[in-house]
Amino acid sequence: MTALAYASQRPMSPPEAEWAELAAQAPMLESAARRYVDQVALSLRPGTIISIERSLRVFCRHLTSAHPGVRSFAQVDRQHVESFKLALAVHVSDRGMPLAATTVRQQIGIVRVFFDRMIEWGWDDAPTRNPLFATDLPRCDDPLPKALDDPTAARFMAALAAETDPLRRLCVELLARTGMRVGELCTLEADAVSQRSGGWWLKIPVGKLRTDRHIPLHPVLVGLLDDWQAAHHDNRTGLLLTNHGRPLNRQVVTRMVNRVARRAGLGHINPHRLRHTLATQAINRGMRIEAVADLLGHRDLKMTMRYARIANDTVAVEYRAASQRVETLYAEPDDLPESAAMRRLRQEHHRLLANGWCTRPKATDCNFEAVCEGCGHFATTVEFTPVLRRQRDHAADHRQPTRQAIYQRLLDGLEGGA
Repeated sequence: MTALAYASQRPMSPPEAEWAELAAQAPMLESAARRYVDQVALSLRPGTIISIERSLRVFCRHLTSAHPGVRSFAQVDRQHVESFKLALAVHVSDRGMPLAATTVRQQIGIVRVFFDRMIEWGWDDAPTRNPLFATDLPRCDDPLPKALDDPTAARFMAALAAETDPLRRLCVELLARTGMRVGELCTLEADAVSQRSGGWWLKIPVGKLRTDRHIPLHPVLVGLLDDWQAAHHDNRTGLLLTNHGRPLNRQVVTRMVNRVARRAGLGHINPHRLRHTLATQAINRGMRIEAVADLLGHRDLKMTMRYARIANDTVAVEYRAASQRVETLYAEPDDLPESAAMRRLRQEHHRLLANGWCTRPKATDCNFEAVCEGCGHFATTVEFTPVLRRQRDHAADHRQPTRQAIYQRLLDGLEGGA
């Protein structure tokens, strides 16, 4: 039997069988969609091509079932688009779940770009205008990244420190202490660890965003990696980590993380949650946004800023400081008569200004105190000497050394010039 005859007898995969059925029902639709997939496959990643192929197949299937009169994409107009949107909105999976808003947005977005490209490329079966608009894409929620709080993270790391399986310990430690993605962990190359500038670094391979990067290794990781490399080789895979001679995959790593989580008394934890946790902890403890972006391999700071939104410690510290200043505006003395309180306020807190007084309470710090006199562009002359002396003496009497120094400096300049 020839190879061609054998191939023709092999059972087709479900996607291929569906494309064959579409080719029989609407050959122009099937031909244009497959042609587009082949074209974009020259420049896009395989995972992206899978999403594009699936979305176009779903759209073609909808057209042939709901609008059998449509034979070419040139015939598609708003009524077909609107029925497709409705079909996605009411679709229920085999598990009885509706499509997520992000999935609906992705599928509609892929079809919209498909029409844009057909029109740009001047295909004969392209519509005269794109029937899908930007407003057709549903708005998706922007939830906060799901990070472990500090006590939960401490429990998880304590359980991880007690892990006896070397591969499981190393994989989960790498995720927790570097913030790398699972896909990056599974494709670490055998020579990923190197020594540079007196420290140990890990090279994260080209991944989701088509960039690779070097990140510093925590001392715990250096020891674990040394032990692993001393006892294991790459089994001709070219990979740093293998599971009994086979490459790691997402499912295996997820089971590793959840085994540690169960030992810590926690529920299901997605490995990506460890990435969110590291980023949140780093920002909470003062690491710059730009540095966190480099650590995580983000191209756009907007991606990293999502973690700043859950920097609860930072928000709390600044909120408490602001609240203390605000509260002084509402506070009233409890043990002094009103007249005595007002008299003490005038004596202790009034600031003498050029044309009046500032009655701001002393506890409410002001960044603009004597702002004009302290500005490099401020100029004065000897005729203002009496006023400047009064302001200096007033500041000295009321123990305001910063203001006193400003006015003394101005007076010294006038007297030196005289």
